[in-house]
Amino acid sequence: MTEENAIPTQEPKKDYLIDDESENMRREPIVENEAYKAADKLKDKVAIITGGDSGIGAATAILFAKEGAKVAFTYYSSDDDAKNTENRLKELGADVLVFKGDVGDESYANEVAEKVAAEWGSIDILVNHAGEQMYQESIMDISAEQVDRTYRTNIFSMIYFVKAVFPHMNDGGKIVNTSSVTAYKGNPNLIDYSGTNGAIVSFTRSLSQNQEFTAKNIRVNTVAPGPIWTPLIPATFPKEEIAGWGKDGALGRPGEAFELAPAYVFLASDDSSYVTGQTIHVNGGVIVNG
Repeated sequence: MTEENAIPTQEPKKDYLIDDESENMRREPIVENEAYKAADKLKDKVAIITGGDSGIGAATAILFAKEGAKVAFTYYSSDDDAKNTENRLKELGADVLVFKGDVGDESYANEVAEKVAAEWGSIDILVNHAGEQMYQESIMDISAEQVDRTYRTNIFSMIYFVKAVFPHMNDGGKIVNTSSVTAYKGNPNLIDYSGTNGAIVSFTRSLSQNQEFTAKNIRVNTVAPGPIWTPLIPATFPKEEIAGWGKDGALGRPGEAFELAPAYVFLASDDSSYVTGQTIHVNGGVIVNG
């Protein structure tokens, strides 16, 4: 683990977003909390995490490994990020499988599920985390290609992976989807992205009530992150948007990737045995009432 990915010795600073030339604007997201105390909550469980190579996905993979899970994760293009995460999981003693490909391709979802089940026998946990967004000032700038890509990556992929994993999922399995605060409060410059996250919330609620899933005691929930610091933010948002980005919540700062991961552990473990069809909001104090 590199020093830049270690937990800071104090709470993340509220004023680190200054301008796009500052050192902090170029830093990597913090994906690991070295102070975390594991308790074998996922011991010997088999987990698939889509988009697990960096950011929140990597932070979740690391905590799953610390809690004793076997972890398979997918990624789209960043070989370096995937290798770094794979190496860290192995350092933690986890069994690891890594799959490169497009989650929006149903045949890829089937391939991942089948290979994981063949290697480890069955599947206990599915975390649907892969997603993408594109900032646009006007709806007139949103192309048909962008809409197709955003929906295919963000919501079609979840349907594909649930279908692929379900036949291999043990009774008492857990599905954890990633939505967003934008599903509840919207974002005028992430219109199609916000729409996909609203769909994810409805998908989660519907799936949790489906008789096939309740018969196997499979619980389905969602984590809805607020503004979380990743390199995607300075890469996709205009400079004038970044200066105050993530400061509208009660805590007055963006979150770090490692601050999301415990919510995924909670929903993937038996600690949440009476929770299904729900959304956990990890957003720094943005009130959404939903």
